Amino acid sequence: MRNTKSSRRKAEQSRARKELLFVLPVVIALTFWAGLRFTEPVTRVAMMSASLALSQGTVKTIQDNLQEATTVEAETEPTEEETTQPAPTEAVQAVSAKLSDTPQDILDMMEAEKAKYDTGEKAGNVVEKQYGKDNATNVYQNVTVRNTTSSHSVDIKTSLKKKATLQITDKTKPTVLIFHTHTTECYELLNMGWYTKSYLTRINDKSKNMVRVGDAICEQLEKAGIGYIHDTEIHDAKYTGAYDRSRETITKIMAENPTIQVVIDVHRDAIMQSDGTRIKPTAEIDGKKAAQIMIIAGCEDGKVTNFPRWEENLTFALQLQQTAETKYPGLMRPILFSARKYNMDVTPCSVLLEMGSDSNTLEEAVYSGRLIGTALAELLEKYIT
Repeated sequence: MRNTKSSRRKAEQSRARKELLFVLPVVIALTFWAGLRFTEPVTRVAMMSASLALSQGTVKTIQDNLQEATTVEAETEPTEEETTQPAPTEAVQAVSAKLSDTPQDILDMMEAEKAKYDTGEKAGNVVEKQYGKDNATNVYQNVTVRNTTSSHSVDIKTSLKKKATLQITDKTKPTVLIFHTHTTECYELLNMGWYTKSYLTRINDKSKNMVRVGDAICEQLEKAGIGYIHDTEIHDAKYTGAYDRSRETITKIMAENPTIQVVIDVHRDAIMQSDGTRIKPTAEIDGKKAAQIMIIAGCEDGKVTNFPRWEENLTFALQLQQTAETKYPGLMRPILFSARKYNMDVTPCSVLLEMGSDSNTLEEAVYSGRLIGTALAELLEKYIT
């Protein structure tokens, strides 16, 4: 009798496996669809309806598997104390399958913008330009620098051999601070080759200004499991004094989060010729246009004082430049090395990023945000102990 029960059980299990092979994908799809569109009771109805096509043994197998999965999820869900990653904004939550994918809301903005060009009055032309070695004073391999200081030389090769002042023991804790001194800087929406007189270069809408580009950088840090804080406060409601206000913000955040080691001020440039033509620094990365990025690294020189660790900042800037250019050739403009401080003295791994110019499109800038975010994450992984 025991052998007969065993044979019958094996036969039932074999039949259940065959039914699962053909029916389970339908069950999963139906359950997922119902879970997205309706409440939990409706999801249960979907499961019950799908189960009518299965034998009792197969239904029991599915129930056991679901119960096991639920138990594992409950056991592995982090407690509130274990979760150090800040809650992402909506833009970060909508992580795209590919870096080159354009978010749907930006596509919608672009479509709505077309009507403005039908009636808009032309103010000037927009010309694309890719900056590179010809615009640099110093070149080593794929790293370029434009040195505008009067007292300092740049030895890229020697600086790259140094270690950045980074030692990350727990990357899930806040490690990177992204903020915006000129938060309201914004972009074109369409690549038309000209701009209208009504075009605004600053806007408070955080889905269109520098906050959106910061979100794109943070999206990639989140993918890599690197803790970050993205400060979205508007510091340039009044342009004068914006750097003083942003310094107050980042000083407070760093005091509350002592694990922060990298501080990045995300801006965009503005390049206009004397005839009113605007320049958009552009590169093609993997078949898609991206806004070229310029790192600004400062130093003590002339009237710029109280910046004792600027050489460490330059090392970090050079390594970030090299990482980004190796992954995405053409993405980076030469580093601007100049007698400036711009709050970069708060950590020895602080830089300012110029994400394209006011004539690049939001789509191009967001794409570049994802690219530099990916490069930054790769660089930081090298310093995890």
